[in-house]
Amino acid sequence: MKNILLVTRNFPPLTGGMERLNLHLYFELNKTFYVSIAGPAGCREYLDADTQYHEFPHRPVAAFLFYSFWATLRLALRKRPDIIIAGSGITALSARLVGYLFNAKVITFLHGLDIIERHPIYRAFFFPAIRASDRILVNSNSTARLAVSQRVAAHKIKVIHPGVRIPLENIFNDKGGDFRTTFGIPEDTAILLSVGRLTERKGLVEFISHSLADIVKAHPKTILVIIGDEPSNAFRHKTGLKNKILKMVKKDKLENHVMLLGHVTEHTLEAAFKVSQLHIFPVIDLPNDIEGFGMVAIEAAAYGLPTFAFAVGGVPDAIADNVSGYLFQSDDYQSLTENIIQFIIGSKEHEGITQESCKHHAAKFSWILFGENVSKECHELLQ
Repeated sequence: MKNILLVTRNFPPLTGGMERLNLHLYFELNKTFYVSIAGPAGCREYLDADTQYHEFPHRPVAAFLFYSFWATLRLALRKRPDIIIAGSGITALSARLVGYLFNAKVITFLHGLDIIERHPIYRAFFFPAIRASDRILVNSNSTARLAVSQRVAAHKIKVIHPGVRIPLENIFNDKGGDFRTTFGIPEDTAILLSVGRLTERKGLVEFISHSLADIVKAHPKTILVIIGDEPSNAFRHKTGLKNKILKMVKKDKLENHVMLLGHVTEHTLEAAFKVSQLHIFPVIDLPNDIEGFGMVAIEAAAYGLPTFAFAVGGVPDAIADNVSGYLFQSDDYQSLTENIIQFIIGSKEHEGITQESCKHHAAKFSWILFGENVSKECHELLQ
């Protein structure tokens, strides 16, 4: 089997969508290649016993950049990789330099934030390394268009959607009722669920301001449950969004209709998906922060839960309109609000979206399929 070296800052024990993607990338490629990992401190706990690895600090930035290159170089000396994969744009420079030294092919996973980053050092050194990669894998058609707009060669780009863990059928025998009991939510209360890191682009402050009060007025027994915390390890994101949400809730007198749970266990998250009426994803269009894909919409669909979202960034790649949810024009809070109300009260207009239609859509995004697609790109590159 051929050797692959994966160098990435985005890997457990750090958490988030990109971290899950790189973890499953390792799992899937390890089926047909020898995969070694240059990853953040603590990553060894998530690797097979026979996997070669080298850890580096994920911050501060200067230490990360130096030691991630050193870790990549040391592993390359030991393993002589046929392919080096950069898990994101920030590791593309190390991958490209070491790939050049060892005559290895280089693949870079490019995410939306990798493309819009404006730091002059990043633009001067990392972007040329990205463009010089042999293959660029992106998570959505929106990210592909962004990459082309920044002079990444279109023929190098391949769209491969991230995957999702498909729940076993027997998991649906437990309807998640313990979630309501644990958090004191009555059976007759409609749960609007929001899952993901608390960042500005998620649009929760705006959703509470423009939509939630009207939804509660039309259907008083409604609660917005927010699962997720502010990012603690990201380079760029600011904190303080939780306080903004709490201030907006207090301003609109919605204290009894919003619940912030922060980080929860996988069991609690599953229970929330199973017991909620719908998942909201009111992402806003920010020039310096974009939603590359919207993996959480696929996760919700895997549990039969539809997503109502704005058609921003890569979100349309994750939601099948009228099948696994509804897409609305950016900032059209009136349509979003009206449709959420109609869905909650059980309007016939929305009977086409069912648990089965959501699950069927999610099945197209399994991690196994993701792994097969990436493996195919690796084999073609080696040929």
